[in-house]
Amino acid sequence: MGISPMQLLIILVIVALIFGTKKLRNMGGDLGGAVKGFKKAMKDEDAKPLEKKESDIIEGKAEKVDASQENDKNK
Repeated sequence: MGISPMQLLIILVIVALIFGTKKLRNMGGDLGGAVKGFKKAMKDEDAKPLEKKESDIIEGKAEKVDASQENDKNK
């Protein structure tokens, strides 16, 4: 049960009458350009390795803190 080719053709004719073929062509081109740009951005993001920044590095000494001592400090 899907859309038959005849039903699809009727829908396309109605849409073309409402919007006009020039506007549909422009919308299709814009949509295609958006999809192409999205795919390119995804490809570029996957190809670029992650870079470490100075702001991402935290320096300091790690210390183990007892939970009861932490609760006392918060009071």
